[in-house]
Amino acid sequence: MAYIPRLKQEYKERIIKALEEEFGYKNVMQVPKLDKIVLSRGVGAAVADKKLVDHALDELTTITGQKAVSTLSKKDVAAFKLRKGMPIGAKVTLRGERMYEFLDRLVTVALPRVRDFQGIKATGFDGRGNYNLGVTEQIIFPEMNIDKINRINGMDITFVTSAGTDKEAKSLLTELGLPFKKN
Repeated sequence: MAYIPRLKQEYKERIIKALEEEFGYKNVMQVPKLDKIVLSRGVGAAVADKKLVDHALDELTTITGQKAVSTLSKKDVAAFKLRKGMPIGAKVTLRGERMYEFLDRLVTVALPRVRDFQGIKATGFDGRGNYNLGVTEQIIFPEMNIDKINRINGMDITFVTSAGTDKEAKSLLTELGLPFKKN
């Protein structure tokens, strides 16, 4: 039998039924699902030091278990000494099994390691059912070796769902285990 991640199994067995009851979907295909998770990191200091992008790529690859790609600048900005096409950040897009595995590790291991953690803000929705979360330190992930980190940086995590509204997306992400703050 093939391995199925815990959250994917839970989505199929429990979360679909819970969302159908909450929103009254007539068809299983109407139930929102998590499409992908995108981790991205901007490295502004990479204009002066090209090695910083390589460090960011290595760290994102270590955290996710999938090779990260560098992002290139789209235009020239003379004030920042930035040229079009220069590597200026790193990103990785997770789908399928790796996406559920990463979400499970984020919720159960990484977020509880944040200092004075009270929950994540519920204001990161974009109006189309996607959620953005900012992490201030990469050392909350247990894969990171603190001795090998040259600089503490944050990253952005975007959860892309098939939900049409923010309310549906919040219910889906809450069921998947994201700890939103109570208002």
